[in-house]
Amino acid sequence: MPYVVRNRLLFGDIKAAAEVLQKGSAEVTHVLSLLSSASISFFSGWRPDISIPTQNIKEVYAGADGSWRKSLTPGKLLYSLEHAGPELKLVRMGVPLRDTEDEDLLDYLDVCLDFIDQGRKEGSVLVHCFAGVSRSAAVITAYLMKTEQKSLEDALESLREVCDVVSPNDGFLDQLSLFEEMGFKVDTESPIYKRFRLKVLGHSYKQGEKLDSSVFGADPGLPADSIPSEGIKGDQHTAYRCKKCRRVVALQENVVSHVPGEGETCFDWQKRKNNNRTNRFQDQDCSSLFVEPLKWMTSVEEGAMEGKLSCIHCVSRLGYFNWSGIQCSCGSWITPAFQIHKSKIDISRV
Repeated sequence: MPYVVRNRLLFGDIKAAAEVLQKGSAEVTHVLSLLSSASISFFSGWRPDISIPTQNIKEVYAGADGSWRKSLTPGKLLYSLEHAGPELKLVRMGVPLRDTEDEDLLDYLDVCLDFIDQGRKEGSVLVHCFAGVSRSAAVITAYLMKTEQKSLEDALESLREVCDVVSPNDGFLDQLSLFEEMGFKVDTESPIYKRFRLKVLGHSYKQGEKLDSSVFGADPGLPADSIPSEGIKGDQHTAYRCKKCRRVVALQENVVSHVPGEGETCFDWQKRKNNNRTNRFQDQDCSSLFVEPLKWMTSVEEGAMEGKLSCIHCVSRLGYFNWSGIQCSCGSWITPAFQIHKSKIDISRV
């Protein structure tokens, strides 16, 4: 039997969902399936005796509803929507989500939470995964955080009062912490999200996925009418130009911020400088900017693990990139890193 979390909101495992989808329900009108495959065939693969009638409504792929989901590979299935069950009275959304710590949960949250909202307005919604422990618990925890303005800790504790076995994996918990930091929303312009996106891209690269320029940020040096509208925010921007030829190489919104480390002292901890430690925490200004990968970075697109970043116009060296990371002069380790030296650029407004 599914657990009742809130009025018109239930959660459970694949067994509870199969029961509803096979026999129908006087209560449940919507089913959110969080399984490694979005296809209804997952149920018959789990138990060959299960047959669930369905009628496809639509399938939505990453990039089809706006290119902001750049953490997801373009063309990757975001969700499928179908009528299902007896007389096709249920609405089922299938979201392909693995229960692994490196899985991207954040980029699926908006569609999941919107579906739950819609389901509760029209009837009742059952949220389920395979075991009813990690994936469904993570999504419902995010829903409670957003709708009730609860901290991650309080939302999870509230859910455990309903079912004490729920336990989202550590990767999901980390992403729910980011969700909380962003104000209970997935803010793709936030430095928090940009750091997360780089982490996802870095993991995909290390797994052997070929990353083409469609996942890179727009080239800010192109004429404004050739840059997609989602790449431009506001009327004026802080711009970073190549000092030699003045071409724009990055805008402020391309910068990925980081927490400063301990400066040069973290590089040469073994050295004794006449026992003078008075300036240990001074002069920590970063000597570089770290940005998201941008479409002018041809050397990155060519697939190298690391290499120089050169101005696409005058070929002047601007910095360096490394998918395994670079340590900033302030001491912080940035992974993956697309580094532009401040000495190679000027700041202006565009």
